[in-house]
Amino acid sequence: MPATRSQPKEMLPVGRKPAIQHVVEELAASGLREVLLISGQGKRAIEDHLDRDAPGNEEEHQPWMDLSFFHARQSQPRGLADAVGIAEPFAGGQPFVVALGDSILVSHSRQPVLKRMIDVHSRERPAATIAVEEVPHEAVNRYGIVAPRGEAGSVFPIQGFVEKPSPSEAPSDLAAAGRYVLEPAVFDAIKRTKPGVQGELWLTDALQLLLAEGHEIMCVRLRKGEHRLDIGNFLTYYQAFVELSLADPEHGAAMRSWLRKRIAREVKTK
Repeated sequence: MPATRSQPKEMLPVGRKPAIQHVVEELAASGLREVLLISGQGKRAIEDHLDRDAPGNEEEHQPWMDLSFFHARQSQPRGLADAVGIAEPFAGGQPFVVALGDSILVSHSRQPVLKRMIDVHSRERPAATIAVEEVPHEAVNRYGIVAPRGEAGSVFPIQGFVEKPSPSEAPSDLAAAGRYVLEPAVFDAIKRTKPGVQGELWLTDALQLLLAEGHEIMCVRLRKGEHRLDIGNFLTYYQAFVELSLADPEHGAAMRSWLRKRIAREVKTK
């Protein structure tokens, strides 16, 4: 607020496109074909933007336009696990992907993070496969941190989660990065999960329950050069916009030149 007073944060522009378009482009590039968008009240703009027949979308066909979109509403903000639970009929008893709409994964790899996750999940068939990113140790208290079981390589199992731990108590510097591949078993776990902070249902609590019952959870680590852009608060949104504007094929060079001069002016005036 107030930027999201009358529009969803997923529609905030990050570079030339709103955040949600970056996400659905990632889904399309990973081979997915059907997407259920779960949103709250006042988020009709997302549905309108992703309408392939909307004004402007007819100018150039893009891969994300081949996706079939379905829509469901989370009437009350009861947490991520509650939102995931709404997708049970859509999943149809099959493994499914969860991609947070306020997180953009930047990757220049020939095989995107999400595609690697799907491949690992198909091969190992754990209860869940989670994307994780190494974060600064002093910042672990802002994230859900995983506790690896053994060495944390590019793909590894975990023994638990710690939600926003202090640096002295964090089991690792690896944070969940807003992408999950889940088995249908998670729906039963969500139904048995008790509300946490502010009465919300936390997905990490449901996954922790599955771990306690003997299910395996795997992690796929973001590679060097891959990272998450978070638009959940003003600072990280500013950073995301600047990063993608610098990568703009038409205006990136001019933006970089302007930014250098602007920073030099700030330094000079101090």
